[in-house]
Amino acid sequence: MSETSILDLAQSEYGERRTAVEMSFQEYLEGCRNDPLMYAGPAERMLDAIGEPEFIDTSTDERLGRIFQNRTLKHYPYFTDFFGMEEVIERLVGFLRHAAQGLEERKQILYLLGPVGGGKSSLAERLKHLMEERPIYVLKAGEQLSPLYESPLGLFDAERYGERLEQEYGIPKHRLPGMCSAWALKRLDEFGGDFTRFSVVRMHPSKLRQIAVAKTEPGDENNQDISTLVGKPDIRKLEFYSQEDPDAYSYSGGLNLTTQGILEFVEMFKAPQKMLHPLLTATQERNYVGSENLGAMPYHGLILAHSNESEWQSFKANRNNEAFLDRICVIEVPYCLRYTEEAMIYDKVLRESELANAPCAPGTLNMLAKFSVLTRLKEHENSSLYTKMLVYNGESLRDSDPTARTVQEYRDVAGVDEGMSGLSTRFAYKVLSETFNFDTKEVAADPVHLMYVLERAIRREQFPADTEANYLSFVKEELGPRYAEHIGKEIQKAYLESYDDYGQNLFDRYIAYADAWVENQDFKDPDTGQLMDRETLDHELAKTEKPAGIANPKDFRNEVVKYALRERARNNGRNPRWTAYEKIREVIEQRMFANVEELLPVISFGAKKDSETEKKHEAFLERMVERGYTERQVRRLVDWYMRVRKAG
Repeated sequence: MSETSILDLAQSEYGERRTAVEMSFQEYLEGCRNDPLMYAGPAERMLDAIGEPEFIDTSTDERLGRIFQNRTLKHYPYFTDFFGMEEVIERLVGFLRHAAQGLEERKQILYLLGPVGGGKSSLAERLKHLMEERPIYVLKAGEQLSPLYESPLGLFDAERYGERLEQEYGIPKHRLPGMCSAWALKRLDEFGGDFTRFSVVRMHPSKLRQIAVAKTEPGDENNQDISTLVGKPDIRKLEFYSQEDPDAYSYSGGLNLTTQGILEFVEMFKAPQKMLHPLLTATQERNYVGSENLGAMPYHGLILAHSNESEWQSFKANRNNEAFLDRICVIEVPYCLRYTEEAMIYDKVLRESELANAPCAPGTLNMLAKFSVLTRLKEHENSSLYTKMLVYNGESLRDSDPTARTVQEYRDVAGVDEGMSGLSTRFAYKVLSETFNFDTKEVAADPVHLMYVLERAIRREQFPADTEANYLSFVKEELGPRYAEHIGKEIQKAYLESYDDYGQNLFDRYIAYADAWVENQDFKDPDTGQLMDRETLDHELAKTEKPAGIANPKDFRNEVVKYALRERARNNGRNPRWTAYEKIREVIEQRMFANVEELLPVISFGAKKDSETEKKHEAFLERMVERGYTERQVRRLVDWYMRVRKAG
């Protein structure tokens, strides 16, 4: 059987979502008995679409354990691509859960507060997409669908019929809207109160068709028109109906369209005061009035708003807005403060662009992410910003930096608004775009070009003098020197043909010598048969320890030997990998690369003195390309590294 074509698949899915299923009123009530989603509100449907969380025990992961203090995290696969936003997502889902439980959040405006480019709009889009996942059930009279997409249950008076509906069909009394629209009331009158003449339509919300999903923008400050929210009379129908007739009304406002859905109010606080008034009753009393005397219209949707902090503070400071403030549930959406996750955001953007397959040298995205995070962090009086950034990323600095504090200590001092300022991801995207297109002969990115582009971008932005100086220092004093050290090691590793075997050999020999020295025994070399006394062993061990600047060799040897013996007991007498223990790994690397001068003739791109050096250079270049660099990048990085070393 032939595989289904993409056209057939798209047509099938379109048909499924476009097809409205009509049923009788009685069939709808019967269905409610077995399927609570048939009478569920927006929050319940969205929760159902999100699904159950996966639980992550962070105590089993060293990095996550340090970041989240070994707490158990809830991970929602639906939001997997929102990196570094675990706490925001949890608060968001918590809001929906509380609203679904019929608590105060059910009557609140969901308000996303955060800096520009922090992900508020992306979250809003995801929530609207979420609303489209589950169908709604809409009242229909004859051939006419309710223009407000209202629930059929609005026809029942909660006080009179609530208990009966709960007993017979399992529909809880508090699920009843309590009122219907003037449009539905007119039909009920026309039908002489015969409910059986109504039917119910199951349909999918749609952002494109504005079915239960809509967006409203504030009007002109001088124009107090609220029709974009509540609709207005349809001039074309006034010839046939009186102005107060429900059929003469155009139900095109945001609230009209989202009676059972979600309304995104863009830049809500820029709206005129009068335009916000319908939101007060829509949230608290679950109804609102139109621009004509039609009677109240039901509302059980979710209102979503978002803006940056300056607009919020301005709105909050105005005492006239106290009634609104009490009806708003604020969820802060700060910038990402973990550079690993920040780099994932950049990687996601690249994957969705034409640069998905363009060469990006290792460390490029990480460097940009580190710079972005450094601009967002608050100073700590007893610790450097770079150290704080590493701790926030879940790295252990216990042995390397005694000034490092825990994540919680840093957060306590910084306060709740850390991450609400600094450079946005959009700034980073623009820097990344320029970096990829910087070389006239190759669309590619590397850290050296990135640092140059960053410096230019910072100066172009014309920040205040102290801010500009700070940002430039991040590039020149923090990221640049550390990258020089990193690329130096990369070059040295590629220089050595059998880097890993060489390192293991040095490690095994060091352990053998140190073990004999600790036990105060002579050591017989198994390869040469040479006997080495304690003084000779001390001299040989010092060759490895001195390049790394080991201050107390005696303690270091004892510690490493104990570690090796413990690991041998677990690994059937085999030594551990030389890279497994951070302290010894650094010592072995320092020994391997103690004499950098011998590298220079091989790694440089000038003319070679003999064919042997040329072969070594080609092999070095090949290994660097295998590590993810292009040939042009290798040349540039080597030249930059050699300049930095000379300057140092």
